[in-house]
Parts: sequence; C-alpha cells; structure tokens
Amino acid sequence: MWPWGHLAAGYLLYSLWCRANCRSPTALGAVTVAFGTQFPDLVDKPLAWTFAILPSGRTLTHSLLTATLLFGIFRIVTRRYKIRTPLGALAIGYLSHLAMDAVSPLVQGRFEAVSFLLWPVLPLPSSETPNSFSAHFANLGPTPFDLFQLVLAGVAFIVWIADGAPGASKLREW
Repeated sequence: MWPWGHLAAGYLLYSLWCRANCRSPTALGAVTVAFGTQFPDLVDKPLAWTFAILPSGRTLTHSLLTATLLFGIFRIVTRRYKIRTPLGALAIGYLSHLAMDAVSPLVQGRFEAVSFLLWPVLPLPSSETPNSFSAHFANLGPTPFDLFQLVLAGVAFIVWIADGAPGASKLREW
C-alpha cells in the first residue's frame, strides 16, 4: 500500500475511534496517528532497500511480534516517566498499516503472502518486485487497489476537514 492509503485508513479509523469514545480528534492525536501509519515503512524500507540490513521491506517493524514489543516498551516508558501521549492513536496508525498491507494478498487468496506479520517466526513471502524504491514506483498504476487508495485518501481528507482539520494549525506553525 502507498503512504497516502496508509494515512487515509489510519486517520479514518482514528476519527471513528474518537467518535466511538465521544470525543473529537485532537491535533496531537492526528499527528501521532499519521506518524504511526508511516512508521513501519520508514524503518523497514530504507533498511532493506537502501542499506541491505534487512532482507525485505516488510520485516522488522511489519511484524506483529515487534509491534507488541514496541507497544509494551512505549507503555512502560510513558507510565514510568508520566508522559502523556496518545498511545491509542499510535496503535491505530501502526496496526492499521500492518492490516492494510495484508488486505490485498488476503483478497487475492494469497495467505502465505502475509507471513511477514509473524517474521521471523514464519519465513518471508517471496516477492516478484526487486528491493528498490524505483522498482516499486514503477509498479504504481491505475490498478483497482491503487485507485481504491486514492478514493480512500479523498474520503479521509473530507472527514479530516469535517473534524476541524486537527493538526493543521500546528503544522503551519512548524
């Protein structure tokens, strides 16, 4: 999935979660969910495709095992040092990223292609696309899934505006 698709799915889930808890999305929550939606790719893809440290662009931070460990550490640190942070927003962003990376293979019936979710316990799925940014950008096209992501991004933008554009004023200040 492309960054805008991850961001859109994460924000829509965050907005829905806020509404379910009878509150409005906050600037800090919106920025945190946005970071969470991009975090797995910001770690795995450069470490695999640029530095060849990881075997694939979906390994270390795309694993539910790593996610569980990271959330445990975040929770311990934030409680110990009394840091107020929207861990729920981070979890929504991060876990929605993993879920959305699994959607396309699951819809296609390629269940073995989601083994990255339990890496290193399960072996990595094989990939036909070389490990490089340019090879992946070359695959960008008007596929139904890519078009779905654009529509999802449009819907998320409309919802974000309806939510009062949380975080926009902070981003302008920076």
